[in-house]
Amino acid sequence: MSAHIDLRLSGGRVFLHGSGLVAADLLIKDGVLTGIVEPGTPVDATEDVDVTGQYVLPGAIDPHVHLGKDIRVPKDPDDADLETASAAAGGVTSMLVYLMSADPYGEVLEKADRVMAEHARVDYGYHFVLGTDQHLKELPAYVHDLGVSTFKFFMNFRGDEGAYLGMPGNDDGFMYDLLGLAADHQAMINPHPENIELVRRLQGRTFKDPDQPLRSWNAARPPVVEADAQQRVAYLAAATGASVYAVHTSSAAALDVVRRQRAGYPNLFVETCTHYLTLSTESPCGTYGKVNPPLRDPEDVEALWQGMADGSVDTVGSDHNARHRSFKEKDIWTATAGFPGTGVLLPLTLSEGMRRGVPLSRLVDATSTRAAKLFGLYPRKGTIRVGSDADLVVLDPEGGSVIDAQTQYSAAAYTPWQGEQIAPRIVHTLVRGTFALRDGRLTEARAGRFLPRPRSGAAALAAAYEPEEQS
Repeated sequence: MSAHIDLRLSGGRVFLHGSGLVAADLLIKDGVLTGIVEPGTPVDATEDVDVTGQYVLPGAIDPHVHLGKDIRVPKDPDDADLETASAAAGGVTSMLVYLMSADPYGEVLEKADRVMAEHARVDYGYHFVLGTDQHLKELPAYVHDLGVSTFKFFMNFRGDEGAYLGMPGNDDGFMYDLLGLAADHQAMINPHPENIELVRRLQGRTFKDPDQPLRSWNAARPPVVEADAQQRVAYLAAATGASVYAVHTSSAAALDVVRRQRAGYPNLFVETCTHYLTLSTESPCGTYGKVNPPLRDPEDVEALWQGMADGSVDTVGSDHNARHRSFKEKDIWTATAGFPGTGVLLPLTLSEGMRRGVPLSRLVDATSTRAAKLFGLYPRKGTIRVGSDADLVVLDPEGGSVIDAQTQYSAAAYTPWQGEQIAPRIVHTLVRGTFALRDGRLTEARAGRFLPRPRSGAAALAAAYEPEEQS
């Protein structure tokens, strides 16, 4: 090959869809993969990095991230810098960030994007949380003018339930209109599925044991709360023709609902989170593990892994939340919900998945490729092929690492997985050919760029369809 390139990754075992791990060298120029060649092929490269014996995978995509100290909108430089540092250190090269406001989103996005454009270490897109009639009116412009095609709706925000986050109360009528609009504009709805009326009824009559905080929290918001809401939105999705993405699916009951509904209507997609695959009511993390929906019993963990193995679960997200640890160091009833997780999404999912014998192809799909396809980023993201962005993670599959809050970099300053040993070690993370992590250390690069997405859900899948990948 005579053309000059910027970077060659040599000697690695590269994951190629349809072939698995293949001995190949990768060639990168101007942030794009320009060649996948036999090892040792003569190439004129500015830099050649030896990755012998290591896996080279598509960079992970975290489809579920909350930024900002109040988890609504990134405002300060460290809202972007520290949390995307956590992502890059864990092999995440793109993230989708939830912006939450009762105001129209044109100005909200502009302010958030000023922070992200200057300080983000990974590429990023947005979801908008919708809850007002003005939001409904502006949805077509959000898709076609702002490049945001996924919208969250909190089914549990009834009455003043969402007031602490500045969101109004709402109802199923609003959700019905929202689903219909999404269908009309090739968008997708990401509902938070919890029946808050059931939660309120259960208050005061559930298991409460200060020595078992995670069991107590699970009892206060049991799987039926999640599954009932999931059943309702799935039915309305079918009635309106909308694509629905079930965020943070935590229980066997909720997963079974989607399986049953999907048998009659295909445009229903499932996300679970790293914590629902690796933590349970029996974990020792205490109030650091408080989240909504709650951590579930070990049987639910097993059911979700079965869903990972058989493809019922489409994606894995982190539901990353950077509130400081001081908000967690209370009892289970007054501690805030949520915790940081983008930095462990890939290595922890890979470690546990490989231990369980889940094929690497399924793990790569769940942590990268399927999200790229569902959210309108494929084939630019989520795959290693000529013409795609050079978003890559290089890891030592048996290098070993220990999860520690200090090397998670998040402003939250804690992790519920503190001290856990995992099998892989992330060596390099490249975002469009630029090292965000090199030899296990963060670089000074802040190369993250906004990712406009004109379609999501079924419309995005149709655009990404390739016959050879469906065989």
